[in-house]
Amino acid sequence: MATKVIVNIPGEESYDVRIGASALDSLGRRMRGVPALGQAERALVVTDSNVAPLYRDRAKESLAAAGFRTSDIVVPAGEDTKSVEVAGELWEAMAQLKLGRDCVVVALGGGVVGDLAGFAASTYMRGVTLVQAPTTLLSMVDSSVGGKTGVNLAAGKNLVGTFKQPAYVCADTGTLATLPEREWTCGCAEIAKSAVIDSDEFFFWLVDAADALAAREDGAVSEAIARSVVFKADVVAQDKTESRGVRECLNYGHTLGHAVETLAGYGTFSHGAAVAEGMRFAARLGAELVGASADFVTAQDDLLDALGLPALAWSAEPAALLDAMKRDKKARRGQVRFVLPRDVGAWELLDVDDAVILEHLDAWARSKE
Repeated sequence: MATKVIVNIPGEESYDVRIGASALDSLGRRMRGVPALGQAERALVVTDSNVAPLYRDRAKESLAAAGFRTSDIVVPAGEDTKSVEVAGELWEAMAQLKLGRDCVVVALGGGVVGDLAGFAASTYMRGVTLVQAPTTLLSMVDSSVGGKTGVNLAAGKNLVGTFKQPAYVCADTGTLATLPEREWTCGCAEIAKSAVIDSDEFFFWLVDAADALAAREDGAVSEAIARSVVFKADVVAQDKTESRGVRECLNYGHTLGHAVETLAGYGTFSHGAAVAEGMRFAARLGAELVGASADFVTAQDDLLDALGLPALAWSAEPAALLDAMKRDKKARRGQVRFVLPRDVGAWELLDVDDAVILEHLDAWARSKE
């Protein structure tokens, strides 16, 4: 039984997110029901070397059955693929295929593929239609919805990108059966982040469902994805281009998390593990600066533990971490900004002085000894 969530964003066409165990088999037919795709003739499936052997043929068969002339491009799996160089190779390949502005790009894979293919779709011929077909838990609950695309630079993650809403999102939960545990918990971190920022109702549902979600029980998985999509869609609807401060709540845990990824080396820890560490840090910072309670800090720690996201046994020099935070795109006027929780469902966006950050980073590093 599929679940449908409708994403309504001011100034954009609404789009459906379909969540279900066989959603990929109806991909082409559902796309034909989208006005922006009804007359499209060409479909380009962009996927990676891990996903292609598993799901590329199913996606292409569904598209062909709906009358699309299909092509595919397979990029190497891994974070290194999310680069300007690979984006350039995609543009050249799309031109060699003689794709026009009436084509549709289908991003089949996890967050790397979704961000890269979305960036290529938003820039090729100044923009062609995009469909997201996420195959990881993280991409289903986060990157496939909301319209952010991007590539990494040596200086940091996602420093080049665009906003490009998809015309349709096909979240086939059956693809999660092949997901390694590292990638599974990566998605769980994003669900936990959403629950903490959203509401008591979501948070305490997740506390109760944590064991079932960690065990990948179908009902809990579909419910967690749907709740996360509804939460993110509501936030994006209020702040489509992250210009009003509302959407920045989605960065909870990412300030330290991105610094950890940068200093440890991309791929050393999963994105989710780094974000979970950032959530633990931000909760403790929030206890000092905005009045988060000790009970909140403990409840969040317990939830992350239950979801298979223990504290990292890793640290770095506080000064190096602070420097990485300052180079992140979320910094403003040389000040590091944190999303700090006061409680579940209540948060503040705060510029934090360097001295305060360094004090807490020192304490964080000592806790790892």
